[in-house]
Amino acid sequence: MASAAVVTAVEARLVANWTDTPIISPNITGDTPADGSPFLTLQFPVATEVHVGMADVGNRTFREEGTIRFVLTIARVLGQGVILKYCGDLAALFRAVQFDGVSTFAASPPVLTNENDQGNYWVMSVSVPYYFYIFA
Repeated sequence: MASAAVVTAVEARLVANWTDTPIISPNITGDTPADGSPFLTLQFPVATEVHVGMADVGNRTFREEGTIRFVLTIARVLGQGVILKYCGDLAALFRAVQFDGVSTFAASPPVLTNENDQGNYWVMSVSVPYYFYIFA
């Protein structure tokens, strides 16, 4: 999982800029909305740390590299156009930006497969690679 600084930065950017759906952060559990309304799940499926600069203690540099994954879930009756718009909006919000020390790259487009169909829900995701420097 991503470091606490990265999770905090991503959550802050989402809270400040995303009003289309409720946000479910990592380590938060609960039932899906009873009314079938859309929701966004925030995940950090992979992260690594690489030592990139040797110096005195306190000035050593490490680069955390990972992926931010945004999983959108909507009621099937809302249609594919709605979820594709949400995916596009999230990609635009996190594509090639820098915020709170986090730098992001190109966003992956959502993938359309049979796995998107989850009963009464339609699920798609957008992933954005990032890096974050740590000084120790």
